[in-house]
Amino acid sequence: MTKNAGKPGRRGKNGAAADEALRLGPLADFIGFYLRLAQEASFQAFARRVREYQMRPGRFAVLALIGENPGISQTALSRAAGRDKSTLTPALNDLVRRALVKRRRVASDRRSYALSLTAKGERLLSELTFHARAHDRMLDELVGIEHKAEFIRALRRLALV
Repeated sequence: MTKNAGKPGRRGKNGAAADEALRLGPLADFIGFYLRLAQEASFQAFARRVREYQMRPGRFAVLALIGENPGISQTALSRAAGRDKSTLTPALNDLVRRALVKRRRVASDRRSYALSLTAKGERLLSELTFHARAHDRMLDELVGIEHKAEFIRALRRLALV
């Protein structure tokens, strides 16, 4: 593959290719590089779709995981979301401040919290899930619905690396 092959097609303010002279070098053949670009593009598209809710994709994932697992601990949530506690805590603080999530001390372990959605959080999660499904249908078109299961299996394997 040439050094310029696989260039991302971003555009500058004037509509011209912002990276016309940009050489990717070895990045042109790195799966991780394209995973990161794909993630960022997907996150930006989702964020635009739910702009009115002021909800980032990572916070939506946290809401969805708590909604599916009422009483989940912050440690278990951190593992499930693939985030360390230092990045999860500010997200949780924001969701608690917005009255979407409630923390309850676990009686058997006063250092731990059980997390659950508030009624407001459940309503918002329902609305966001509608938008997430629409966003996912757009991704299905890009990946090809016939390749979706295989693609997800590959991504899951990569997530375990």
